[in-house]
Amino acid sequence: MDETRAAKPSGAAYRNLVLATIGFTLTFWAWDLVAPLGSDFKDRLNLSSFEQSLLVAVPVIVGSLGRVPVGALTDRYGAKKMFPLVSALTIIPVLLIIPAKHSFGAMLAVGFLLGLGGTTFAIGIPLVNSWFPPARRGFALGVFGMGMGGVALSGYFTPRIAEHGENLPFVVVAIALAVFAVLAFFLISDRPDRPVPTSSLGTRLGRAGRLRVTWELSALYAIGFGGIVAFGVYLPTYLKTWYDLSPTDAGTKAAGFALVTVIFRPIGGWLSDRIHPATVTTVALAVVALFAVVQAFDPTLNPVGTICFLLMAAGLGTASGSVFALVSQVTPQPQVGSVTGIVGAVGGLGGFLPPLVMGAIYSAKDSYSIGFMLLSDLALAGCVYAYGRMRNTKAE
Repeated sequence: MDETRAAKPSGAAYRNLVLATIGFTLTFWAWDLVAPLGSDFKDRLNLSSFEQSLLVAVPVIVGSLGRVPVGALTDRYGAKKMFPLVSALTIIPVLLIIPAKHSFGAMLAVGFLLGLGGTTFAIGIPLVNSWFPPARRGFALGVFGMGMGGVALSGYFTPRIAEHGENLPFVVVAIALAVFAVLAFFLISDRPDRPVPTSSLGTRLGRAGRLRVTWELSALYAIGFGGIVAFGVYLPTYLKTWYDLSPTDAGTKAAGFALVTVIFRPIGGWLSDRIHPATVTTVALAVVALFAVVQAFDPTLNPVGTICFLLMAAGLGTASGSVFALVSQVTPQPQVGSVTGIVGAVGGLGGFLPPLVMGAIYSAKDSYSIGFMLLSDLALAGCVYAYGRMRNTKAE
């Protein structure tokens, strides 16, 4: 065990980590293409607040649920086949946005297909997990998790690229995905001694679903990562509606929020290599709970609101990194993809409901305060559970 923990990752491990992170970033950008332009679609299609929320939330739920089969397929066929395949297929809905953008129904259909981009999370986790020894996995998985910075890239660059041509963002992302798919085909490699399951997809998912820790970690991840996804898709709308920011300014500030979550995800993993991941999760969610309450009182954006959002971003990013460090500790290697798929799916679903709830609450009450109080309650519940139950979870 000491030799395993002391082992140094190989060059191939770092090559796969870099490629997986780049691929995760690009597909996440594609997954989040609609949100930064949500206000434009609202005006173009004359949508209500709820319809706009639904438009940006559909890719989230599809991408989340899709992680379950994609994670199980990665266990079976490996990331070398799955990463280039999913990246290439994501190009199709990205380009379909161009002809679909004049119809709400067509955009919902394209958003459904665009959810494919959100499934690569379940490909990269088992790939990185297999290449890195236990003592380095927390940090490595945190680095891979920085790929969720694709949301920050989308929030910052998508509206700015659109200023030079309304279809240009979709063309740029499609080209980037095509280039990555080719690179991934030639450069990503599965670990030679990777255990390959022989049982059926349903059997493997059933086995992963029977693990208690799968659902415990799913609940925690739904708060941490779900919060990140929810803010990623709805924060531009919130800032534009409540603080009267322009779409570009709102996208820029939302990108800053996402960037902080990206920075703190590997920090959460790094801390989890040194402290029990449940302890890291406890402190991180406590920070989120506290500052969600402050934001519920509608402070001015500068400086109090900005500080609240940045600290919540730090807490959510840290929690996302620490929860997946815990996944890698307690999940048998052959089941990492399946468990990752379920945990990632529930985490993504955690990001599906909040935008709908926030939109519905604002439409009914002309306020967002109730939504932030609900976030505080969930974060506090996760904090208590992580401290009371998950600290006693032993590594297998």
